[in-house]
Amino acid sequence: MSLLFWLIILAFFLSSVLTFLIKKAAIFLRILDYPETAAGKKVHTQAVPLLGGGAIFLSFFLVFLLLFWLKPDFITHLSYGQILAVFWASFILMIGGFFDDKYNLAPKYQIIFPLLAILLVVLVGTNLKEITNPLGGKFNIRAWQIGGRFLLVDGIVFVWLLAMSYTTKILDGLDGLVAGLTIIGSLMIGFLSLTQKFYQADIAWLAFLFAAVNLGFLIFNFHPAKIFLGEGGSLFTGFMLGILAIMAGGKIATTLLVMGLALIDIVFVVLKRMSIGSSPFLGDGAHLHHRLLSIGLTHRQAVFLFYFLAIIFGILTLVLQSRGKLLALLILFILAIVIGLGVDKIGKKYAKSKN
Repeated sequence: MSLLFWLIILAFFLSSVLTFLIKKAAIFLRILDYPETAAGKKVHTQAVPLLGGGAIFLSFFLVFLLLFWLKPDFITHLSYGQILAVFWASFILMIGGFFDDKYNLAPKYQIIFPLLAILLVVLVGTNLKEITNPLGGKFNIRAWQIGGRFLLVDGIVFVWLLAMSYTTKILDGLDGLVAGLTIIGSLMIGFLSLTQKFYQADIAWLAFLFAAVNLGFLIFNFHPAKIFLGEGGSLFTGFMLGILAIMAGGKIATTLLVMGLALIDIVFVVLKRMSIGSSPFLGDGAHLHHRLLSIGLTHRQAVFLFYFLAIIFGILTLVLQSRGKLLALLILFILAIVIGLGVDKIGKKYAKSKN
């Protein structure tokens, strides 16, 4: 079988081994997530090691470096500078995550690291030239240029990467949820990049590589989790999904359909918190994945619900054209509202029955 296939297999096993070793290191360093530190939000009952995202980060870039050494001409859709920018941006996220896991930084300090990481990628530049117009054709987002900078491109990339990074960060509340959705999202981007219309073999391989390293971690992270992603890992997974979507020629709609339920829930919860004067970063157990547990779903049932919807809408991205994807996004938006309202109604009945 081809070298590319065996490198994917290597990445899976390397991620598993590194996850095991990092778990031991986190226990030794006492970098643990204690359930009593956020009553009402945490769903585990004993201390769990953090730093698991380090295994995903290390295995992804080590295998990528090995590919670059063995087949330097394979990567054609990324410049050397862009590769370095993504690596150092990811490194910044992991370093910031380590300090947060160790010292529990305040939100105003936490956000410094993703802002620096994303600014680095924006300043180096991306290949994003256009995005699909759902009504037909494409938007040329490089038409607006000032001082040699494509400001519209920079703005879209900045907002997109920040939104994706914080989506997985906030979503990281149930065992295996973020890693599983990241696998699904990466696979969909990979499959789409292999279609005749978008054929990008190198981007597809990178997407499959990212899916493999997340799968190696998921073995230890599925409920009951033996290790958590940690702050750096939860940011890095969303950041890389966002990067892959941009690399694949602006496959933002594809990623939105996979992560859409979580993203819509996050927007609603943040707006609700702000409307009552609470911090948007407040950890209050108000997110859909926590509310599903409150109505009686088991941990795995709640996670599998997210997986199921992500797979269904992800498959739709492979078969639908632009207008179809827009319709699917609209259906997903309505479905998110229906699920949210339904869970709230069931939750009230469930609470009354317990009383």
